[in-house]
Amino acid sequence: MAGRDEAKRLGLTDLEFDEILKILNREPNDLELNLYSVMWSEHCSYKNSKPVLRRFPTQGPQVLQGPGENAGIVDIGDNLAVAMKVESHNHPSAVEPYQGAATGAGGMIRDIFTMGARPIALLNSLRFGSLDNERAKYLFEGAVSGIGDYGNAMGIPTVGGEVYFDDSYKENPLVNAMCVGIIRHDKIVRGKAAGIGNSVMVVGAATGRDGMHGASFASGELSDDNPDQGSPMQVGDPFKEKQLMEACLELLQKEWVVGVQDMGAAGVVSSTCETAARAGSGIELDVALVPQRDKDMKPHEIMISESQERMLVIVEKGYEDDVKKIFQKWDLNAVKFGTVTDDGMLRILENGKVVGEVPAVSLAEGAPIVKRESKRPEYMNELQIDFSKIPVPSDLNEVLLKLLDSPNIASKAIVYRQFDQTAGTDTVVSPGSNAAVIRVKGTKKGIAVSIDGNGYYCYLDPYEGGKQVVAEAARNLVVSGAKPLALTDGLNFGNPEKPEVFYQFEKCADGISKACRNLGIPVISGNVSFYNEGKESAVFPTPVIGMVGILDDVNKHCTMKFKKQGDLVVLLGENTDELGGGTVYFKEVLNIAGGSAPRLDLNQENKVQTCCLKAIELGLVKSAHDITEGGLAVALAECCIVGNLGFTGEIETDVRPDALLFGEGQSRIILSLPEENLSVLNKLAEEIDVNVSVLGFVKSGGIKIQVKKKDQVVGKIEVSTDKIVEVWDNAIKRRIEK
Repeated sequence: MAGRDEAKRLGLTDLEFDEILKILNREPNDLELNLYSVMWSEHCSYKNSKPVLRRFPTQGPQVLQGPGENAGIVDIGDNLAVAMKVESHNHPSAVEPYQGAATGAGGMIRDIFTMGARPIALLNSLRFGSLDNERAKYLFEGAVSGIGDYGNAMGIPTVGGEVYFDDSYKENPLVNAMCVGIIRHDKIVRGKAAGIGNSVMVVGAATGRDGMHGASFASGELSDDNPDQGSPMQVGDPFKEKQLMEACLELLQKEWVVGVQDMGAAGVVSSTCETAARAGSGIELDVALVPQRDKDMKPHEIMISESQERMLVIVEKGYEDDVKKIFQKWDLNAVKFGTVTDDGMLRILENGKVVGEVPAVSLAEGAPIVKRESKRPEYMNELQIDFSKIPVPSDLNEVLLKLLDSPNIASKAIVYRQFDQTAGTDTVVSPGSNAAVIRVKGTKKGIAVSIDGNGYYCYLDPYEGGKQVVAEAARNLVVSGAKPLALTDGLNFGNPEKPEVFYQFEKCADGISKACRNLGIPVISGNVSFYNEGKESAVFPTPVIGMVGILDDVNKHCTMKFKKQGDLVVLLGENTDELGGGTVYFKEVLNIAGGSAPRLDLNQENKVQTCCLKAIELGLVKSAHDITEGGLAVALAECCIVGNLGFTGEIETDVRPDALLFGEGQSRIILSLPEENLSVLNKLAEEIDVNVSVLGFVKSGGIKIQVKKKDQVVGKIEVSTDKIVEVWDNAIKRRIEK
């Protein structure tokens, strides 16, 4: 039997060990204790986050599958649906960035085709330390290569993402992967071990000792005190995964398939107990029957291994040979190693002898929920800054160029050029615009997909930051011509046992919930990643939002680039004097940390998005781009850069010029359109109650802005297009090669 000391070594608390004794009415053996240690880890059980996650809106007429399955599914009409999921692989990527990021992408792909959907796109959200740090460069280059190589080998285009650099992530990088797939309504498969006597099979690659206690490793801080930090890494094989995907998609066309589950975190134990718990059944299995890559594997090693490219399949009794034929064709294992039972137990045998027996639901759902203390961090009381005492810079050109040279604003082409963006031939808008747009084969439809986050906003004000990350993701879809449908979230935070960190998590979640309800966008899947901190500090609280929207006619998509000289450039929404400590201008140009995150009026946000989407649908506009990091001047420069055109304008305002040009006030969108369409746009905006103001015209030669107050020029920008392109294009490359 395994005692309390062994339980502690495996990461279980005294309270949890007592609960296990109560469940089993005896002491667990070593195998059983290992099962509870991985399944009751934060990574698998969500014991710290479940009460907060219940606050999210998860339902809507478009939702076909909400949280609780391998992926969420949302209806897009014509008997078609989109499956979507975001998940993190932060701790593995901090240890071995290439394999950590690659296997993160692989896990996401499996979660999508497990539902019966064919994956059609990958996205990613990445956070690293500043690029003047050699380790940050190493992690950045390794993770990007891992994601690119895996997706490219699978033939799935990587169509979008975001990269952010800050020393908050120096010790603990964040690597979040998102996958999107297409499925017919009648082909959706769920992870249930239903039907007493049905066969439980393991298919795909053989099982080895890689990834042992990976779930526990992901549920602790990156420090010398985390005993699982040196655990073997999962090693991915994208070519094997490609075979597995095609075999599974062929298999899932068969009516005798009962359920399918990815063997991700915690491997065999998680896939068996979770499918049994969902169906209210049990599973009896023999570990000796599992194909093994390593010699003399012990039962607990087979049960908790996180070897990649494996799936659990439940099929009606009598169809085992049919499964084997499909997988043999793809040169993969397919072995029956268990049976669905009616007693609710996960019973583990080795060569016919029982070596462990626990209630399946106790592993999947029985972890004691922890009610954490929440305390507002003291630093939030020390952030306020009197901006009126900060002088307006004399050279606004220099400020603009410094912002465009910031790795957090500059071109990310050095990243996405490593990705195949056109595999499958359905990518309509590639990386480099507001959102990716993908054609839905056999229809006129398209979907737009984006992934967004702003950890610094959430650090300054978790509630406002949570609202803003949802609004920005939705805005990126809207300016692409898509109506937002649903989101999947990746919630990355420090140690929830620290009250200040739990406060950040709770308030970010409240902000996300508020924005979702106001904008009508349900949360249908997601992932929580805690313990993202090292010896020095925790990461910024970093929720990332992956979102999908629908275009009824993919040909009506919109991009950010200015397209025709002479077009009018207007602003939807209102400029404010909200300079804010959350701006890139303050943080990276003036080196001032602090202040407040910009405020977000969700009613105004809804109106601006509605007006923009309607204007695109009516064909009034040529381009649309939302204003985010860097403010109005940076957004205008980006439209010029990607369109290889310029902008000339005069803006009359009472706002100080640096606040007007570089402030990051929310709910603002830049549109370009033929001048003759302005009257129709004005009428539309008036009906919706949205402000429209003329900024200037698309012109060649560069970006030229005069800021006027009572007819007096109080600020000026005049930079050639060639110059802004050169700075923006080379900012990250220059730092990497330094």
